[in-house]
This record gives sequence, structure tokens and C-alpha cells, in this order.
Amino acid sequence: MLIVQKYGGTSVADIDRIKAVAGCVVKTVKEGHKVVVVVSAMAGETDKLINLAHQVSSNPSEREMDLLLSSGERVTSALTAMAIEELGHKAMALTGRQMGIYTDAVHTKARIEKITTERAKKALDEGYIIVVAGFQGVTEAEDVTTLGRGGSDLSAVAIASALNADLCEIYTDVDGVYTADPNIVPGARKLDKISYEEMLELASLGAKVLQTRSVEFAIKYEVPVVVRSSFSDNPGTLVTKEDEDMENVVVSGAAYDKNQAKITVMGVPDKPGIAAKLFKGIADANIVVDMIVQNISSDGKATDISFTVPKTDSKKTLKLTEGIVKELEARGVALREDIAKVSIVGVGMRTHSGVAAEMFDTLAKHGINIIAISTSEIKVSCLIDVKYAELAVRILHDAFELSTDFAKRI
Repeated sequence: MLIVQKYGGTSVADIDRIKAVAGCVVKTVKEGHKVVVVVSAMAGETDKLINLAHQVSSNPSEREMDLLLSSGERVTSALTAMAIEELGHKAMALTGRQMGIYTDAVHTKARIEKITTERAKKALDEGYIIVVAGFQGVTEAEDVTTLGRGGSDLSAVAIASALNADLCEIYTDVDGVYTADPNIVPGARKLDKISYEEMLELASLGAKVLQTRSVEFAIKYEVPVVVRSSFSDNPGTLVTKEDEDMENVVVSGAAYDKNQAKITVMGVPDKPGIAAKLFKGIADANIVVDMIVQNISSDGKATDISFTVPKTDSKKTLKLTEGIVKELEARGVALREDIAKVSIVGVGMRTHSGVAAEMFDTLAKHGINIIAISTSEIKVSCLIDVKYAELAVRILHDAFELSTDFAKRI
């Protein structure tokens, strides 16, 4: 088998952990498998580099930030390859560029366009263990790019797809995917398996186990992914295609996301084309909009449009929106950052009614006001005050009995 293993920052936090990772990789090789390893920067290293950049410049160039931040993973890949060689096995560290990961030119959150695998395949055939610096790629113009927070997950899944690997293992500091964050819900239960679609929703809703884009890639190319701990031998959670058993469970998990900000454009003329103008300007800046709520005007003259963006993009979005307000002939714009999104997810929602009603009732019983609502076939999300985020997850986890072997059937 060809296995791609990804190790996150906590798994390679120091030299002892890097040596332990090397031992895990060698063990897999001794079991008869070829292995490609993808590593993140050592825990805290990326934040340290960001702080250094801001000591030099109040507004550092995104191009230079990519070059700077990519160095963290390069250090880890080289050290990991050295540790593997110390155990008597051939290893080769590769940067994203050397691995052949080509991206678009959107710095700090580039998208992978193609991966050329000739060099890696040749090295694998020659008996090398490949250690790739995650989180990074290169443009056709040879500029270094990074793939956004958690981008090493995307590197691993994309490389597994490009090499037609049999399995992609994501090693992290938790031993699988849980029904909720076990740090805030003591009764959270580890799932043996979860569908790609449920994992995608949970990842996009704040669950930090896998990067959202890595799950999208896994869905598109049907890459089997296992999430497991680098600190134990416990079996992990398989992320795979939906099966009939999964539909029997109405709600599989609850999640929250505090990285939310709400922009409200007030007094917008109620006429065609206004929303298009507003959101095109935001899209052109590569900012992802989540929830959108438009009040219906009673007089047909003016309305308010509210939408949410990642808090990390809030100031940039506010500035852009303020620039568009005059063109829209709107009254003004306001920003609110003291909010969070709480969500429940489950493929069983497709065939069961009453899930949203029970969620709203549960929040209401605990005095939690809902600011906005969004839904999909397998998800219900509510925007609430950030101070209630963790409480909301706990009470929803209890309401849908997620601590038991089978979630509550409505």
C-alpha cells in the first residue's frame, strides 16, 4: 500500500516529538508500505513568524508573508527526514515547489491547480520515504504561496489523490472525530466513521479536526481519510462515502465557530441589482460570505442586508463595504464581532422532520436569542451571542443525545 501520513503542529512540537513521528513512519514502512509524510510547522512557529513580521511592518505584503510562513514547514520536513535517516532508512525532504504543487496566485490562501508527481514517484521507487513541507506551493511564476490555516491537511489529501494513494492518515492531537469538542462537552463521543458531507459541514462550522478545503478535495477525488492521534495507537475515525447506517442517525455532531463577524448595510434601496453589486465587490476581494439575511421592506423603498464573514476578514470587509455604500445609496454600515455560529449536522436530517424546531426550542428554553439562521440538507446553523457559544453546544449535544451510541431519532 501507498500511505500518505500528515502530522500536525502538536505532533512535531519539539525534537522528541519529531523523533517519535520518525519512529511511527518507520514502523509503517516495516509493515510493507510505501510512505509519503506531510508535516506542519512545529507548534507555535507560525504565530512566532507572524509576530516577527508585524514587528517589522504594520501591514506586511502578503507575498512576503507567504515566503516567510512557508519556512516553518520546511524546517520540520528537513528535521523529520534527518530523524528518519537516523533510524536507518532513506528519506528525502521536499518543499511544496520540489513536490510539484502548483497553485493560483492568491497569496495566503492559494488554491492548488495541479501536482506533478514524477520526482516523488521516482524517489519512492528508489526506496525513499518522502517528507513534504505542507501548507505551501508555488505559482507558475515561481512565487511561493501558502494554502491558509490548516493547509497541511489540504497538502496531504491532494498529494494522496495525485499519487493514487490507498489511504491518507491525518495525525493530530485528538484520536478521531467527536460528536462535539470534548474540551467543552465532557460526554462527547468518538465516531467510528463519518460521511464526507458531514465532515465537510463540521469542518466549515468550526470543528478543527480537518481543514474544510481538504475535505472538499477528499470528496471530489474520493480519497479515504482516517483521522487519528499521533499520541496513541487508538483506531481513528474513517471519513468516507455515506452509507445506509449513517442515515439512521439524525444528528451526528454539534459544533460552534467564534470566528464570525456580522456586517449590516442599512437603508439599502429595495431594487434589483443592489445585492449583486454589494457581494461582487466582496467576492472580488476573495472574501467568503456565509449567512445572508435581507429584511423585507414594508414600503418598498429601503431595507437592511446583513451577512457574516470570518472575523479575520472583518476589517477588510468593512472597509470594502463602506466604499460601496455610497454607490448603493445606502444609509450606512455597521460591524458586529461579538457573535458565534452554533450548528448541528447529520445526513439523517434529509429524511427526518422536526430537527430545526427542536434546536430552536432548546436554545429558547435556555434564553439564547437567535440572530440569524441558515440551513442545508444536513445542517442547521444559528447565529447567537458569542458568550452563549459553549453553553449552546452542550445543551444541543444533550438534547439530541449525542453521547449515546445512536443519536436521537426525531
